[in-house]
Amino acid sequence: MFLALRDLRFARGRFALMGAVVALIAVLGVLLSGLAAGLADAGISGLRALPVTHMAFDEKATSEQFSRSTVDREDWQAWSEAPGVERAEPFGNTLANAQVTQGAKKGEQVNLAVFGMAPDSPLAPSPSKGAGLDEGSAGIVITREIADLGVEVGDVLTADRSEVQLKVVGLVDETVSYGHIGVAYADLDTWRHLHYGLPGDLPEAAGRQATAVALTLEPGADVADVEKATATRADTKEATFGASPGYTAESSTMALIKGFLYAISALVVGAFFTVWTVQRKAEIAPLKALGAPTGYILRDALAQVVAVLVGATVVGTAVGLALGSAMIGKAPFSLSASSIATSSGLLIVLGTVGAVVAVRRITAVDPLTALGATR
Repeated sequence: MFLALRDLRFARGRFALMGAVVALIAVLGVLLSGLAAGLADAGISGLRALPVTHMAFDEKATSEQFSRSTVDREDWQAWSEAPGVERAEPFGNTLANAQVTQGAKKGEQVNLAVFGMAPDSPLAPSPSKGAGLDEGSAGIVITREIADLGVEVGDVLTADRSEVQLKVVGLVDETVSYGHIGVAYADLDTWRHLHYGLPGDLPEAAGRQATAVALTLEPGADVADVEKATATRADTKEATFGASPGYTAESSTMALIKGFLYAISALVVGAFFTVWTVQRKAEIAPLKALGAPTGYILRDALAQVVAVLVGATVVGTAVGLALGSAMIGKAPFSLSASSIATSSGLLIVLGTVGAVVAVRRITAVDPLTALGATR
């Protein structure tokens, strides 16, 4: 580390500039990681919160399953009796528009991502305020995102088309959303009126339907027979995230942007140390002529790289965390220790890889140049 520390002191300006660039990349990495996590939460946190392991959809719905799939009562009954299935519950999913007709925000338009379920189902929420669901009461339990719009327990919302009167009976004090819309929990009968947009009594067939079967399966359960018998397909809960509106496009876009950022970081660090290594040839040659092993010089150069990368990344990550904390509540931003650590670690690793390619030029330095030899 002697040479590395000497260079860091001697060329403070150059290394400070390089460190500033790496720190800015680290800031961008933290912000992009936070935005990616925030967008994911806004898209699928409602699904993630469901206490299930799988969802069974109509096998004909191969994409956008939550808007295209329909299952019947016979389907979830067959699933509940299948071996390896601990629990099978009907689950409804639909997006609805409503207007506050009673409450402080009377006249306010509200978008709802309505999750339908049996009130006695394990899927039903446990409100932190108010009461839970009750079959046939047209009551809904809202989440924090809807409450932040000014909707309160006791308010009444009127749904578009079906004109169903939805009384807010409870509040789950958590931000839970689906497709960037706050989740409202309802009993299945209320969900069916909202889903089909029909006022009054529903047709008999509609009263036996749901979007999917919410499943809790035993590890390693073989459900091929019941899938075939019911013409349904069981997907893991994580696999259903892609059916949330816009989730796949958002995730792939953010992953692509982050990939470009990491590639750029490797190129920038590699370019800097390539130039720096070329400029140090006159210093490296005498060392090799005096017998310094190439491995020693390489380790010294890499220690210099790691020192710059780690120091700059720590500073950039701290700044990124401060900026990200200020964004929470104003943008879909979520701080996750694992994603931040991954982002910072990748920056250090890829920057080191880029620098390794550059400092390999040290092995090509001829000690004869130190003695003034001519070719």
